[in-house]
Amino acid sequence: MFYVRNVLILNKTITEKLKIMKRLVIFVGMVCLIVSMVMAQGGLVYETKTVKSEILKMDRKYAIYLPPGYNESDQSYPVLYLLHGSGDDHTGWVQFGQVQHIADKTIAEGLASRMIIVMPDANTGTRGYFNVAQGNFNYEDFFFQELIPHIEKTYRVRTDRRYRAVAGLSMGGGGTIFYALHRPDMFAAAAPLSASTGNWDLEQFKQRSATNNSLAGVSEEKIVAYFNRHSIEGVLNNASEEDMRRIKSIRWYISCGDDDFLYEGNARMHILFRQKEIPHEFRIKDGAHTWTYWRMELPLVMEFISKSFNQF
Repeated sequence: MFYVRNVLILNKTITEKLKIMKRLVIFVGMVCLIVSMVMAQGGLVYETKTVKSEILKMDRKYAIYLPPGYNESDQSYPVLYLLHGSGDDHTGWVQFGQVQHIADKTIAEGLASRMIIVMPDANTGTRGYFNVAQGNFNYEDFFFQELIPHIEKTYRVRTDRRYRAVAGLSMGGGGTIFYALHRPDMFAAAAPLSASTGNWDLEQFKQRSATNNSLAGVSEEKIVAYFNRHSIEGVLNNASEEDMRRIKSIRWYISCGDDDFLYEGNARMHILFRQKEIPHEFRIKDGAHTWTYWRMELPLVMEFISKSFNQF
């Protein structure tokens, strides 16, 4: 009878443990299901949002990508400002760059942090990301004084420098370079792709500007100052010690296709950065000035800048 009683007690103990294990398995399964459902939902893209600009005296459009889980939490996210090229607008990265699919996949694979991606329009009114020399269309002022504050007020964006990056293609690559050089206090990482690298020669700059009268009425002194502000050499040669320290602290990723007509300027930038001892990653890869190349690079850009957003 003693042995029978022990067997009964042992069977009861095993049964209770099995019930606990079953509940635990069900609980873990439900958690995994909830997580997988959130991930399966993917991110959200709003193709056309607007911000009122007093500087440009008009409403300006932008597209925005919100990462998976944005609406299911109160978490704040790092932000990437992703700039389009000449001839496109804020929808370029959405339509041709497939930003939603690529961002969802890169995040789901664990290669990049969840981030908000902002894609502003720089194709309405005067095309480009800079203030014009004549001073009547100051897009760069709008970007820093109105767009970024609007994004940080409207969306759950982490506002420290370490959580802000900029990237772009072609004309947007040029915007990336000079936004980071002009405001190194604002960006932890910069990734120009197939970039238009700006002005390398003052006389060529004057001749090119003469075709569209963009320097009409501007004094020689202001022309030289404008050239230097939009010349990589000019910015670096005139940078303060503190600005140069910050420029060197930016994580730079420079990429261009070997068949890209802008390869020379990108190679020249690489050489200049080497001479100035500015740490950077420089990539020349098989490809041309095409969306095929930029779609290939976007996951790598997201992975690269995520290392700035995280401790490494």
